[in-house]
Amino acid sequence: MADLYQQCSRCIMDTTVPGIVFDARGECNFCKLHDKMDRACPLGEAGERHVQAMTADMKRLGRGRPYDCVLGVSGGRDSSFTLWYCVVKLGLRPLAVHFNDGFGNPIAGENMAKACRKLGVEMRTITSDWRESKDLKIAFLKASVPDMEQGTDVGIATALYGVAAKEGIQRIIIGQSFRTEGIAPLSWNYLDGKYLKAVHKQFGTVPLRPWKPADPGFHLDLKEMFYYAFIRRIKTVTLLYHVDYVRADVDELLQKELDWVNPGAHYFDDLYQSVIYYLNRTKFNIDRRLFNYSALVRSGQLPRTEALEKVRHINSIEDEKVINLCIKRLGLSREEFEQIVATSPTTFRSYPNNYALIRRLRWPIMLLSQFRLIPESAHDKYFNCGT
Repeated sequence: MADLYQQCSRCIMDTTVPGIVFDARGECNFCKLHDKMDRACPLGEAGERHVQAMTADMKRLGRGRPYDCVLGVSGGRDSSFTLWYCVVKLGLRPLAVHFNDGFGNPIAGENMAKACRKLGVEMRTITSDWRESKDLKIAFLKASVPDMEQGTDVGIATALYGVAAKEGIQRIIIGQSFRTEGIAPLSWNYLDGKYLKAVHKQFGTVPLRPWKPADPGFHLDLKEMFYYAFIRRIKTVTLLYHVDYVRADVDELLQKELDWVNPGAHYFDDLYQSVIYYLNRTKFNIDRRLFNYSALVRSGQLPRTEALEKVRHINSIEDEKVINLCIKRLGLSREEFEQIVATSPTTFRSYPNNYALIRRLRWPIMLLSQFRLIPESAHDKYFNCGT
């Protein structure tokens, strides 16, 4: 009975998601999580009060300094809107930080440059060591796991923390919202610095440069997180959790205000997403659009029938020309690539990681999330997003 296919009666998550469970009405645990977060992060007047309180806090900490906060930018819709909102609506003075691992979409790059120029914001690009970045991507392909963007995810986080530490900034804003993106199932996108190092140790060939507070590289284990959260007192601000952000209404605003151009698909500010979506579908039977579209369905931004129709078709982000470009950029032939990815699929559990320790630290992690010393969604990511 447990092997029977089932799809949520409310969103479009289904039994291809590890750890999904359904209640008597057929609603999934991810819907329950959305409702819990929706109550914890209300919109309207309550959301506005919270945004104003966060803004006052950042301005207080930034008094006498050139910046109030660090803000991660990619050139995509979400981060571009967040940048515009912070400057135009809140009057903040962010330092925009972009992580470049060699796979950026040129359209997104132009978006960032234009937005920062028009808004009078300094943009700092943290370019990874290409040898490390390429080596990590190949290592995770060889590891045969679905969360093959691990190096990029860790690199983005360390770029933000590193710049904040260097400039003495205590607030980092990220342009992510559970109402429009959802939270990825745990085994589809597990984030853990120990896991990264374990995969790199087994499959990597280029040594990772040592960690420095202002130049962390690809190091973000528990001890580094402790340093940034408790020694440097850096907090993460998920601004869009509290803003009535309707994705479909934003494109026209961004085009008018920032001369923004749509990169072509959600997440396509990173060309390597073509490889990720292709392999997730063909090798792991994973469609990452399930949690993205489900979030939009739950928040009333996308009809369920339309979401179901969209996932019947292969995602446009799977562009064969871009996939071949990325493979070539990794220094691989298509034949070498296919040989690497032909190995049997597995998950993060096949490699040393911190998950057992994280499970034991459930209550401290919950408190850290509530006090925003780590992202608000961190507790739910590890404990309420499947297995």
